[in-house]
Amino acid sequence: MTWIMFRKTTHIALLLACTALAAPAGALAESTPDTAGQSKASDNLPAIVVTKAAQRHLVDRVVATGSIKPVQEVYIQPLVEGMSIKSLNADTGDVVEANQVLARLNDDSLTLQKSQYAANRAKAEAALAQSEAQMADAKAAANEADRQYDRAQRLGKNGTMSTSQVEQAETSAASAKAQLNSAEKAIAVSKADIKVIDAQVADIDLQLARTDVRTPFAGTVSARDAKVGAIASGSGTPMFTVIRDGQIELVADVPETDILKVKVGQKVTISVAGGAENLTGSVRIVSPTVDATTRLGAIHINIDDDDRARAGMYARAEIVISEADAVALPLSAVNTGVDGSVVRRVEDGVVHVAKIETGIIDDGFVEVKSGLAEGDEVVAKAGAFVGEGDHIRPVDQQQTAASN
Repeated sequence: MTWIMFRKTTHIALLLACTALAAPAGALAESTPDTAGQSKASDNLPAIVVTKAAQRHLVDRVVATGSIKPVQEVYIQPLVEGMSIKSLNADTGDVVEANQVLARLNDDSLTLQKSQYAANRAKAEAALAQSEAQMADAKAAANEADRQYDRAQRLGKNGTMSTSQVEQAETSAASAKAQLNSAEKAIAVSKADIKVIDAQVADIDLQLARTDVRTPFAGTVSARDAKVGAIASGSGTPMFTVIRDGQIELVADVPETDILKVKVGQKVTISVAGGAENLTGSVRIVSPTVDATTRLGAIHINIDDDDRARAGMYARAEIVISEADAVALPLSAVNTGVDGSVVRRVEDGVVHVAKIETGIIDDGFVEVKSGLAEGDEVVAKAGAFVGEGDHIRPVDQQQTAASN
């Protein structure tokens, strides 16, 4: 009897123990299917890489290429013809001052001609002196003839002198006046001759001065084509070419789609072929026309430190149109079409198509002026096949890049 009761008690205890152990297992069995189902459902969603809208410093640039050229070239030509070049006082690369003599022409013929004019002037001065002496005599004779004619008239009225004698005195007075007028005209002619000779001498002096070939402006000699002994000509190749004030600039071509953005005074970064460091500058001139064939417009850019460049070099310019610190997205996240730009914003794993307003594009990023806030997540690839209301499993782009 006792053994039977012991077996019953043991059986009940084992049954209770099994029940106690089974209860948690049952509870686990009831909860596990739900969690596994959710995990399985999440795993079935497409994994889409997302990125966040973030603040960036953006710069809107226009890129142009061209050649460095002088701002202004001055061609130095002789101002007198037919003279041989006597000496050259400047060479390519020399820095010259305004009015500096670059070359001298042979002036022997001009010097000889000036001597001839000087002799002619001396002759004209002698003729003038003779004419003045003749005029003095003619004036005295005219005065005496006038007195004799007045006396003859008085005597003729009194009957003391005959009419023929009065008429003779009148004729003598008239002749003396004619001689005086002739002497005066001879003096005028002599003075005119002297003036002509003086003008000829002045012309010779001017030509002699011009035998010194000078530069009208300070600058740098970029070319010298003159040779000693050659005949200088104003219609031929310039003797010298001078870059005025040594100033050079970049003349670059800009596509017609960008030229309207470029304004005078905008900052420019210039990279010269073979240069280790970039140069700085600013826009000086924007061409008012665009070439009808190439669809390019020229812009002229001042170079701040032009000693580090040379005329003829090829250069690339980045013109800063505008700068901004703004919310930005990678270009790959933005889909631009006829109706504007859109992104696929992700919120709690759900995709929402959002229209945005874009601005500056810089280095693979685009400014978002409106439609998104900083920190908003969007699908990183605009071409991903997801649409409004789709459920996705977001994968952070930075984590993806780090794992790779």
